[in-house]
Amino acid sequence: MKNLWNDLEAKAFIGDDLATCVYTSCLLGTEEDLIMHGGGNTSVKSMVHDFFGREVDVLFVKGSGWDLKNIEKSGFSVLRLEETKLLAELEELNDTEMTKQLRLNMLDQAAPLPSVEAIQHAIMPAKFVDHTHSDAVLTLSNNPNGEAIIGDIYSDCLILPYVMPGFILSKQVYNEIKGFDINQYKGIILHHHGVFTYSNNAREAYENMIELVTRAESYISENGVVQHVESQSEVNLLDLARIRKSVSASRGSAQLAMLDQSDEAKGFASRDDIADIASRGPLTPDHVTRTKRIPVILDAKPDENVSEIQSFVNEYKAYFERNKVDGLIMLDPAPRAAVWSSNGTIAFGSTVKECNIITDIARHTRWTIQVGESLGGWKPLSEREIFDLEYWVLQQAKLANDEGKDNAHQGKIAIVTGAAGGIGCATCEVLAAEGAVVIGLDIDPDVKNVLKEVGGTGMICDVTDDNQVHKIIDEVVAIYGGLDILVCNAGTFLSGESIEEMTNKIWDNTISINLTATCRIIKNAIPYLKFGVGASIIVIGSRNYAAPGAGASAYSVSKAGVTQLARVAALELAPDGIRVNVIHPDAVFDTKLWTKKALQKSAKRYNMTVDEYKNKNLLGVEVKSQKVGEMVSALSSDLFYATTGAQIPIDGGNDRVI
Repeated sequence: MKNLWNDLEAKAFIGDDLATCVYTSCLLGTEEDLIMHGGGNTSVKSMVHDFFGREVDVLFVKGSGWDLKNIEKSGFSVLRLEETKLLAELEELNDTEMTKQLRLNMLDQAAPLPSVEAIQHAIMPAKFVDHTHSDAVLTLSNNPNGEAIIGDIYSDCLILPYVMPGFILSKQVYNEIKGFDINQYKGIILHHHGVFTYSNNAREAYENMIELVTRAESYISENGVVQHVESQSEVNLLDLARIRKSVSASRGSAQLAMLDQSDEAKGFASRDDIADIASRGPLTPDHVTRTKRIPVILDAKPDENVSEIQSFVNEYKAYFERNKVDGLIMLDPAPRAAVWSSNGTIAFGSTVKECNIITDIARHTRWTIQVGESLGGWKPLSEREIFDLEYWVLQQAKLANDEGKDNAHQGKIAIVTGAAGGIGCATCEVLAAEGAVVIGLDIDPDVKNVLKEVGGTGMICDVTDDNQVHKIIDEVVAIYGGLDILVCNAGTFLSGESIEEMTNKIWDNTISINLTATCRIIKNAIPYLKFGVGASIIVIGSRNYAAPGAGASAYSVSKAGVTQLARVAALELAPDGIRVNVIHPDAVFDTKLWTKKALQKSAKRYNMTVDEYKNKNLLGVEVKSQKVGEMVSALSSDLFYATTGAQIPIDGGNDRVI
């Protein structure tokens, strides 16, 4: 492992203990083989002045929920050192009481809660303490001959058997180190857990960590190999959507299904022994709260995957029954990861962030498993030990803080056309705020920047080009696992000319964009929507379908056409559980359709000022894009689970329509 210490950079932090600790923490955090997604922790002992100006010895320790790779000073909790050390002298301390006492020891109550290993950091007789979960060290530890291998490599370290993190681990270390000089060791190796290094010098603590991890990496390089397996499998996206729907049903909420199709992932999934080696347990028990104990193993045959997911659910329930103690309530039994034969690995989660974390863990785990097998076998902790950490109250609390709130569209996947502005952009913003993964399509290249600002992903697409539409829908499914919401909003109003004055080109383009393109994108989306969660199609119509105006023949006809199209679609798709509804806005002026010239021309036609024209509906209100977006969100939510074929006006009331 490369030593990243830079004297010039470190010089800037001389005299500032916490800043120095932040520096070394970030160095460690940049190494994914050491630390992933909130794992590991660091600390420094120093002195501060309390509210009354008194000098207080303190422990700055990484706060819960922070990642070392981007931690700042504000990411450290500040604890009274002596009081924290005293906790290690207790014979027993349950998790709830430990958390309470650590909180009471905090000098700054606005700081994050301290790491669950704060007590261990406090009792270490060194200024700087670093702790990582090295892949290489864990690989050797998860081996039938792990004790012997670790003993040979780390004869100059204190080596301890696995115990539960938190107070139990702190007590173990306390009992081991009291009475002798811990500095005779380079560090502490915790079987199935990780590495601690320490020193009164930040550089030494950091470089000791690099040295110890490098030893394990060198051993693996000399003795271990990863079996390279080729896979030429082509993913059937409908099968992926089917898998996602089944997992979502087992979890009781919409889940993304993000497929890793890297050569490494496909090779791992193609091993002959994959069902065995992938089902023994995680790299470290810390991962179990993210991934559960094992992934579901899926066959390449699509008709068998649903039953395999159900078998996983049943086995998880049995696993809980085998290990439960009084007072425990079973977590949902749905898998968090899958190994899909020949196709790669899948991460299931309600957010992209959650899926990315699981994907990263899977990547590190599959490398470790394969290396471990070549070194004599892959043997993680026992089922019981893993269960205890999965249901550890402190781990569950930490995970709960990471998860987003339960929004109406959490975990759903939505495509919105005409998304670069107006109703389309507003709809994307509302859906994203409600938890959906939103992909906005538009011919305008600026759609990428616009969607980034509102929390979605913009893709350039000419909706009149059937090949482009087909390709993009497939791409969305390939990335996220399916499709739940389709909002057909793309439209144009090219002219306010009379029928007599209107060119054929204007007519053809209007019909092509507003009607034909809507039909085509619905057609391309249907196969995936059949496996959607609460699948819904929303068509943006117009007041003009029922109350056309002079000078809007092509536009009015196209909107009447999409309305009829949606009615037919509602009839055809109801057996598949796909709802199809239409929203009819009127005169939404904060859209690109309403140029200043068009607005003035229409107002003049009614002998009105522009302001009068904007509020000419019965309620005398201006219809905003945001409100249309909110209506789209509501109509595609579970609130309207029993509504299809409906036409909802949002026009302030129009006497001609009524």
